[in-house]
Amino acid sequence: MTIHSLHDTTPLLVNREGLSFDIDNGIGTLANLGLLVLRTDQTIEDEFRFALPSSDVALYEARLYSDVEITPANLMKMSDEIPGTVGLLPDVAFDVIGFACTSGSLVIGEDRIAERVHEVLPSVKVTNPVTAVRAAMEALGARRMALLTPYMPEINHSLRASLMARGMDIPVMGSFHEPDDNRVARITPVSIERAILELGSSDECDAVFVSCTSMRVARIVEQVEAKLGKPVTSSNHALAWHMLRLAGYSQPMPGLGQLFTLPGG
Repeated sequence: MTIHSLHDTTPLLVNREGLSFDIDNGIGTLANLGLLVLRTDQTIEDEFRFALPSSDVALYEARLYSDVEITPANLMKMSDEIPGTVGLLPDVAFDVIGFACTSGSLVIGEDRIAERVHEVLPSVKVTNPVTAVRAAMEALGARRMALLTPYMPEINHSLRASLMARGMDIPVMGSFHEPDDNRVARITPVSIERAILELGSSDECDAVFVSCTSMRVARIVEQVEAKLGKPVTSSNHALAWHMLRLAGYSQPMPGLGQLFTLPGG
């Protein structure tokens, strides 16, 4: 292959500059969604590709600095990263911004996350996995939830207490006890399904929530629900649904489990 320099004198046979063009409304004719993704997250893009419509909904992502080890102190530090990360998103009219960290949403606080986003985009709607799962469980009519996490005990019990303080009843809980986010992203869907079925089979719960955006759940929700006979959702699964509903997209989407057949808001 011949590479020509900038000073190549080979004559152009056709050179039409300043071609005319038309402009439309871009990819997100129905919705523009912005997602703040943790630097360590290896899962959420695939989950959202699966859970979002194939056309007319645009997703734009920016990576937010986060430490690999999941501790309350490391989670709290992410608050300072939010405005700068929002500023890395493209200049489009966003309908919704999602902050993609479940435990971070509880440690920082749902309202505080929205405040930090609004420092850059004052009028945009904001959600996160905690806000999303609360809306999801209400839409599903679920009253008592089984909670599955990858976290260590300190995070688990803090997460359970925080969710219960927000009105959720959690009599069943289980965890993989893995503090490294890189390893959490490698937990197999088969392992996750097995744990969902074990926890969800308890008569003490009527739904299952899998916490952590690094857990691969969205692609198995429908098949697990068919085996369990109860609704299942996760951080990514609920967040994608809630962002769509907040943006005004309410069409049922087959293949994604019970939640995506419901409206919500």
